[in-house]
Amino acid sequence: QDHVCSLPKVPFRGAPCSDAAGSQVPYAAIMKQVNSSLSGLLWDEVQKAPFYEYKDSVGQFHQVWFDDPHSISLKAAYVKSRGLRGIGMWNGNSLDYSREAAAEQQTRAMWQALTP
Repeated sequence: QDHVCSLPKVPFRGAPCSDAAGSQVPYAAIMKQVNSSLSGLLWDEVQKAPFYEYKDSVGQFHQVWFDDPHSISLKAAYVKSRGLRGIGMWNGNSLDYSREAAAEQQTRAMWQALTP
């Protein structure tokens, strides 16, 4: 309800960012799934990030949060405006490096967003 997704409590696995609550999804899969999702593309103004919601083949509800060129450009602009030394993108090899025109445009836009 209201785009709130509860996570089960799991033991701490000894890392500040554990996969206990979810798993990584390649950007290519996100771009293919978001338009056919239950919710379509949603935007969280607090996190400045897009997300969407879907149900899998057994009816389990899922919520997928990710960064796109718009959210990364906002974060890069924030870094620049504060005089910080840089910004990075987690796991750039999860972008779609196929030769498809849409994939090439999405990947180019993602990398360009890192430079405000």
